[in-house]
Amino acid sequence: MIRFTVEETNLLSIYHVGNKAQLVENMTATLPFMDAGLRELAKRTLSKVDALTEAEYKELAVYPADEV
Repeated sequence: MIRFTVEETNLLSIYHVGNKAQLVENMTATLPFMDAGLRELAKRTLSKVDALTEAEYKELAVYPADEV
């Protein structure tokens, strides 16, 4: 399975709504409003999500990392 970084997982937790298609749609819609660094992170995250099957996506533990 594809590994996500802490930053990618945190980003996924913002847009995660239960299914892969909705996450991709929501995150893609916000790309124009992101600064360059966050946009690159989002694009990298979206490419990893795109490579997942629906079953693999459902197995992801998507939750924000605790703040330290």
